Amino acid sequence: MQVQNNTVLACVDGSNLLPAVCDYAAWIAQRLAAPLTLLHTIDHHPETAAALDLSGNIGVDGSDQLLKDIVALELQRSKLKLQQGKLIMAAARQRVLQSGIATADLHSRHGSLVESLIELEECIGVLVVGARGKVHEDQADKIGAKLESIVRSLHKPILVVNGAFKAPERIMLAYDGSAAADKAVDMVVNSPLCRGLLCHLVCVSEQDYGGELLEKAANTLKQAPGIKLISQKLGGNPEQALCDYQNRFDIDLTVMGAFSHSRIHDLLLGSFTAKMLLQSHKPLLLLR
Repeated sequence: MQVQNNTVLACVDGSNLLPAVCDYAAWIAQRLAAPLTLLHTIDHHPETAAALDLSGNIGVDGSDQLLKDIVALELQRSKLKLQQGKLIMAAARQRVLQSGIATADLHSRHGSLVESLIELEECIGVLVVGARGKVHEDQADKIGAKLESIVRSLHKPILVVNGAFKAPERIMLAYDGSAAADKAVDMVVNSPLCRGLLCHLVCVSEQDYGGELLEKAANTLKQAPGIKLISQKLGGNPEQALCDYQNRFDIDLTVMGAFSHSRIHDLLLGSFTAKMLLQSHKPLLLLR
């Protein structure tokens, strides 16, 4: 099935974040009057005979039987994954229909999630994904193994969901003057997604020019119809200051640029985006 252009694409798996991913995807699709597609990928990771060392003392007949058993086991595992995928998609479809979506397209693919998203990127309007998949769903101190690769690979808005759905009323726009942050400002100004919401524009900086950055972004945001604006300059550790602000003012959704530093910078100092993904308990809408 072909994915429609400008679709809200929700990545669904068997993790406990599936209901929230579906709810946020439905909310975005309704706000944008955009089509909604549910994506489930099946990554088989099959064993191959070439990768197996069946030599040794088991003998030729024993190794032949072992190979047959391995092939049969992989076939059974593939069938189970297909059945599981159908159940996941059915549950996800039912969830978005309950949220008021009239229809949702179902899209299943075999292979890597990251590779599938790269192939579908041109059709994506907004991507919605859980912060943790099935493997890490009970580990709040970790983010999904594929999440950083997804954020680095795509140049589309990505909503990272990390808890139960709450219809956003108050958003925080974390602004640092970067190109990605300017893109976030433009999205808030021009997209119906944030229209009518209370927007907290926040800049974390110990430098005097932080105030100038804040004023520049505020002047742009004031042009947006239906946006109620609060501006605030903060000091201290950026991710801690932003997370504290989230909690203090009951922010429902944070909008920010993603990975604005170089890959080498991130390796040496750690990624600000990754730290926000780990420390924030509210969904993050990331733009690059």
